[in-house]
Amino acid sequence: MAKSKEMTSGAPLPLILNFTVPLLLGNLLQQTYSFVDAAIVGKFLGINALASVGASTSVVFLILGFCNGCCGGFGIPVAQKFGARDYVTMRRFVSVSLKLAGVMSVAIAIVTSLLCAYILKWMQTPDNIMEGAYLYLLVTFIGIPCTFYYNLLSSIIRALGDSKTPFWFLLISTVLNIVLDLVCILVLGWGVAGAAIATVVSQGVSALMCYKYMYRKFDILKTAPADRRFRPELAKQLLYIGAPMGLQFSITAIGSIMLQSSNNALGTACVAAFTAAMRIKMFFLCMLESLGMAMATYSGQNYGAGKPERIWQGVKASMLLTVAYVAMVNLVLWNFSEEIAMLFVDASETEVLADTALFLHVSASFFIFLGMVCIFRYTIQGAGYTQLSMLSGVAEMIARVLVSVVAVPMWGYWAVCFGDPVAWMFAVAFLLPAFRYVYRRLCHIVEKEKAMHTA
Repeated sequence: MAKSKEMTSGAPLPLILNFTVPLLLGNLLQQTYSFVDAAIVGKFLGINALASVGASTSVVFLILGFCNGCCGGFGIPVAQKFGARDYVTMRRFVSVSLKLAGVMSVAIAIVTSLLCAYILKWMQTPDNIMEGAYLYLLVTFIGIPCTFYYNLLSSIIRALGDSKTPFWFLLISTVLNIVLDLVCILVLGWGVAGAAIATVVSQGVSALMCYKYMYRKFDILKTAPADRRFRPELAKQLLYIGAPMGLQFSITAIGSIMLQSSNNALGTACVAAFTAAMRIKMFFLCMLESLGMAMATYSGQNYGAGKPERIWQGVKASMLLTVAYVAMVNLVLWNFSEEIAMLFVDASETEVLADTALFLHVSASFFIFLGMVCIFRYTIQGAGYTQLSMLSGVAEMIARVLVSVVAVPMWGYWAVCFGDPVAWMFAVAFLLPAFRYVYRRLCHIVEKEKAMHTA
């Protein structure tokens, strides 16, 4: 039987690092999905096809970000109840979350599929890539239930302290994704739609493996009939935490959509450069995102165990790791950006390569701010204060909208490159005092509970 793992005792740095590494590998593999899609499409189908895949990147982030945020939020009560060793309530949260996921994912898939064409037109997608962009986006939206369930199930498994197993399942599905990419694009000739089909099928396989493993291997998840009943009060609690986390991603993505829409209007070459740069950037940002996800579980378990002081210790340990990682990434991206970009486009596309390198150089210089965003935002979320993390998304949205409306018309692609860094700095300005407030409140709550028990 698989063992759950508590992070409520022991030195924070090795605990967080050990938990982060499998998450990092899993996130790298998840980014490999989109990385491979873009690389195969760009190399074998050309920059127009690459632009088709990338024209809707921010829209995909808007929708899938909401889904993934909800899934992460659904895992927080599970982590808290696990930390408190209230396994009955924990099992009921798991059962209700699976039912909510089914309803929400199907509803979102239907609505977004129907609106697909209108979204692309609103984003000023160039006519020469409209058909490919529509097919790629439509297939992605139809496959939302696969993405939703994989992220939910892996979130639950991580809440129990097991970050390794989802990685192995994702490794299998990543290999499957690469094989299906080659078959669908090169053998069957399905173009950009084939890339999306390969990704959806692979994520569906990951979800099935997570589900079977979870119920077969974790004894504490074995349910009685009473545990499987739908409980509206628990559903309300899950949505209270999950919905703000999902909305935080969506609100952030609104700014990204505005930025990408402004970039789309600059022409196909800028769209292709943006697509390649975003794929590369997201690949290198996996470590920061993984650290944040680790802190969400770490924070949730320690709050549930009544140990808020360990949360602050975990934040300091995570910042140390972030500084070291950001320094390394800057060395790589400042020296090898164009070489990495050649994985997506031919060396003859000099304009696209130069624009890709410019985007990466600017982004890398501000990665430390994104690292702070990930650590503080996820830590706040893990403690259950998801509304505050949502407001940090509002700060990011305002920043990106300002850059899109004011800066891009004046400075073009240069301004596009600064859209994300400005958003990260806006978010940090909000999150630092927000974390201070949350930490003080947690300490107060725990002290009050201890006083009541000793009275």
